[in-house]
Amino acid sequence: MQRSSSLEWWRPDISADSAAPARTAPAAVTRGSSVPFWALAAFTAILLISPQSYFPIFEKLRIALLTAGLAAAAYFWDCLVYRQPLTIRSREIWLAALLAAWALVTVPFSYSPGASLSFLFEAYVKSLVVFWLLANIVSSVTRLRAVAWELSLIAIPLALTAVYNFYSGVFLDPTVKQRIAGYQGAVAGNPNDLALMINLILPFSVALLLIHRSRPAARFLLTAGIGLSAVAVIVTFSRGGFVTLTTLFLLYLWKFRRRSERRWMWTLFAFLLVSIPLAGPEYLERLSTITDIKADETGSAQQRWGDMAAAAEFTLRHPIIGAGIGQNLQAVRELRGPSGYLVHNVYLEYAAELGIPGLVLFLLLLAGGIKSAALVQRETKEARGERGELFYLAEGIQTSLIAFAVSCLFYPVAYHVHFYYIAGLAVAAQALCRSESGSWK
Repeated sequence: MQRSSSLEWWRPDISADSAAPARTAPAAVTRGSSVPFWALAAFTAILLISPQSYFPIFEKLRIALLTAGLAAAAYFWDCLVYRQPLTIRSREIWLAALLAAWALVTVPFSYSPGASLSFLFEAYVKSLVVFWLLANIVSSVTRLRAVAWELSLIAIPLALTAVYNFYSGVFLDPTVKQRIAGYQGAVAGNPNDLALMINLILPFSVALLLIHRSRPAARFLLTAGIGLSAVAVIVTFSRGGFVTLTTLFLLYLWKFRRRSERRWMWTLFAFLLVSIPLAGPEYLERLSTITDIKADETGSAQQRWGDMAAAAEFTLRHPIIGAGIGQNLQAVRELRGPSGYLVHNVYLEYAAELGIPGLVLFLLLLAGGIKSAALVQRETKEARGERGELFYLAEGIQTSLIAFAVSCLFYPVAYHVHFYYIAGLAVAAQALCRSESGSWK
């Protein structure tokens, strides 16, 4: 069944189909002003576009903290005025709270308790706050669709920067013309992080393309953005980025196997086949080091493999209480000496720092987000209107989370906002579906 929307993304669906059942348009979970949502949207733009990198005055004003603080304060005010609970009920929210609590419990046993406590409250808590705000503030399909649009539009300048840096010769090391400079900002400052961010946004663009397939302008913009993003991931020369992009392709090939959209995947496949040679023979050589680590002349593959092996060994030696949150570098160097570096593997980060209990809590949180998005898809599979849009948005959330689960094998982003942002949207989508259907079947 094809679903389409004749609505602009920023407008709520106020039309009613007299032939449709009453369940076609889920109501918002909460009441209140739109201030928390728009403040959170501003925070997202600042986080990804990073205007403070171009205009230093914004850095002094700490605009990211201001907008996030405004979103939290406005939400608290709405809860007070409308006598709402501070948070919706969700397994994922409880799991995130338990993970944070376990991290706090392990602080006294950390290799550096002061550094762990500082990392917990200055870095990790910020990701958790964003997770909680998204779960509670994105309280309608209109808002969820708006978030998807914002992410998709922001991905365009990120991708353009990658392509421009590659073809203009803006490299991290001018003597080694392989790795481009990243996008100036906290979450995409190097080519690997840039590839990760673009990959995680791609499923939201696909979801919007499916929603707006009958709108030529939106379809053209989204199709161009998806193609540009795929090229951008390639020119970053990120091995983890390539594996994650391939994972996205295979996921959609599976999801679309019995749907009319399957022809799009072969078009994208042909596009990628043409794009890869444009990156030059060096790109294929770099990809070959994914399976042949010794072939990496830069030594980075060997370095990361050695660091991961050390982190795994450290976990076996300290299975319950690890090195402490933010201290995986100390754990690796205990076994490898000064040559050790940060663990480029999210699973081993949690295991080495918070022990097996911390890793299990994270895995439960990750699996919970994926399952919640899958359940929303099951509930809305044959729906129309906004509820039909919720199907596609939940599909994008689930695909993004699975892509993150794969990218976890290559990135040191255990406590960064990447995962917690998307997981917050998964909780929000679950709450939206529950608000109408009452409970999961």
